Amino acid sequence: MPYDTVKLIYFSPTRTTQKILQAMARGMPVARIDQLDLTPPQAETQSFAELGEELTILGAPVYAGRLPIEAVRRLRRLKSREAPAIVVVVYGNRAYEDALLELKDLAVEQGFRPLAAGAFIGEHSYSTGNRPIAHGRPDEADLNQAREFGQRVFQKLTRVRKWDRMPVLEVPGNFPYKERMKRPPEAPSTQEGLCLLCGTCATVCPAAAVVVEEAVITEPERCLVCQACVKSCPTGARVMEVERINKVAEWLNTHCALRKEPELFL
Repeated sequence: MPYDTVKLIYFSPTRTTQKILQAMARGMPVARIDQLDLTPPQAETQSFAELGEELTILGAPVYAGRLPIEAVRRLRRLKSREAPAIVVVVYGNRAYEDALLELKDLAVEQGFRPLAAGAFIGEHSYSTGNRPIAHGRPDEADLNQAREFGQRVFQKLTRVRKWDRMPVLEVPGNFPYKERMKRPPEAPSTQEGLCLLCGTCATVCPAAAVVVEEAVITEPERCLVCQACVKSCPTGARVMEVERINKVAEWLNTHCALRKEPELFL
């Protein structure tokens, strides 16, 4: 059947996943690109209409080799009537481990038909100017690969006549998935001397963990440590000063400096 629309569905606190999906969609000869952003806190309780057979790209970041729990919860609010789907994960140049398989399995569970998959690299959420980890990615080379992949997937889709003859999409990963990392409540802090109380940190927080009144208040129990607030703060007032996280970031900066390339499955 002809496809004139592609729907992008993503959880993307620091917008790297969103960039990859948008580039992929630009490689497709469609008339319209629709987007459903599952990042804002209200997506955790929002109701969504069942998706029909529209071409869909599902995307999420990788947190320690798994999908973020919050992304899983929000993706589980979706239902599809066998919409063809591309599943995409974005990781910070270490490893995506079981995340791509987890997303593919989740897509099937929700009624999608995965026909392609990709693992792309995005700037790590712990990356800073003096401690870069995949800094600036996805870069133009990554986005070009995403566009070309989108074109190839669309060409494959137009050749499909009967879904039951399509081979099952195979992606790397193990099941049972790796155990989720347990961590204590942690969160970025605010340097009051630099803070404008502009509210950007509260606006971008996917977990509603930040409130801005006469000061910035952060609930560590709710924080995802996604660093959206740190990367979005216009004055650099939001900083990560948790010793454990900074040690992890130092390790990543030292041991994950060699550039990795996207892995594509079609």
